[in-house]
Amino acid sequence: MFSRRLTLSVLLAWLSSLAPALAAGGHALPLDAPRLSDYLPINNSMIAVWIGVGVIVLFCRAATKQMKLIPSGLQNVAEWLFESLYGFLEGLLGAHLTKRTFWFLGSTFFFIITVNYLALIPGVGTAGWEMLDKETGEVIGFTPLLRGGNADLNMTAAMALTFALLWFYWAISENGFKGFMAHIFAPKGDFGGIMLVLMVPVFLFVGVLEVISILIRPVALSFRLFGNIYGGEQTLEKLMLLMPNKYLHFLPALPFYFVELLVGFVQALVFTLLCAIFLKLICDHGDEEHH
Repeated sequence: MFSRRLTLSVLLAWLSSLAPALAAGGHALPLDAPRLSDYLPINNSMIAVWIGVGVIVLFCRAATKQMKLIPSGLQNVAEWLFESLYGFLEGLLGAHLTKRTFWFLGSTFFFIITVNYLALIPGVGTAGWEMLDKETGEVIGFTPLLRGGNADLNMTAAMALTFALLWFYWAISENGFKGFMAHIFAPKGDFGGIMLVLMVPVFLFVGVLEVISILIRPVALSFRLFGNIYGGEQTLEKLMLLMPNKYLHFLPALPFYFVELLVGFVQALVFTLLCAIFLKLICDHGDEEHH
C-alpha cells in the first residue's frame, strides 16, 4: 500500500512540476494522446503501438522462416529469449500455470519492452507541429507525431484490465467458484469450537480487504507503468532543452538515456512479474500436483 501511495505521489509531483515548463514555452508531452486527424479516431500513441506490434511480428517471422533442429542466427536469439523468460516464470508459477498462461505473460513482456525501447528513438515525442490559435496566431500547444505507447494511460489501463479479466477466469477455473470464494473469505488454519466462531468474522473482514486489494491491482499496474514511462520521456525532453544549440541538445540527456534503457526493461519485467505473482497467490495449491 505504501509503494502505491508513493508511486501516485511521485506522479502527481511530476505533473505539478510541468506547469512552469509549459508557461515558459517548453514542449511538454501532453497527458492525453491527441488525435492526429479530425476525421479518424487515431492518435499518436496508437501508431507507436502498431509499429511495436509490427516489429515483433517481423522479428518472429524472420526467426521462424527457416526453422532448423540446430538453431542459428535469429532463430537462436528468439529461442534464447523465449526459453529464458519461460524458465523464469516456470520457477515462479510452476509448470502447469506457466504452460497455461505464458501466451499472455510472454506476449505482455515482449510487447512492453519493445514499445518502451521504440519510445527512446530520437524524434518520438519531440518531432511534431505546433498548434496555433486561429485568431491571434499564438502557440497554444504542441502535437508530437509519435508518442511512446506506454506513455498513454489508455494503453497501460487496457493491459491491466485485460489481465484482471483473465485473472478471474484463471482463478475460478483453477479453484472452482467455491474454492475461489473460500480462498478469499474462508478461515485459514485448523480452528474448532468457539475459536472458529470468533475467527469467521475476522476472516470475512480480511476477505473484504482482499477484494478491495484485487480491485486496486489494475489501477496500480496501469499507473505504475504509465508514470515511469511518461516521467522518463518528460525528463529526457526537458534535459534536451537545456542546451541553446540545437545540435547539442542530446548532451544533457545522454546519461539519462542509458538509465531509460534500463527502466524500459525493468518496467516490462515488473509488470509481468506482478501479474505472475497475483496469479500465483490465488492459484497456489502448495504441494498439490496437477494431472
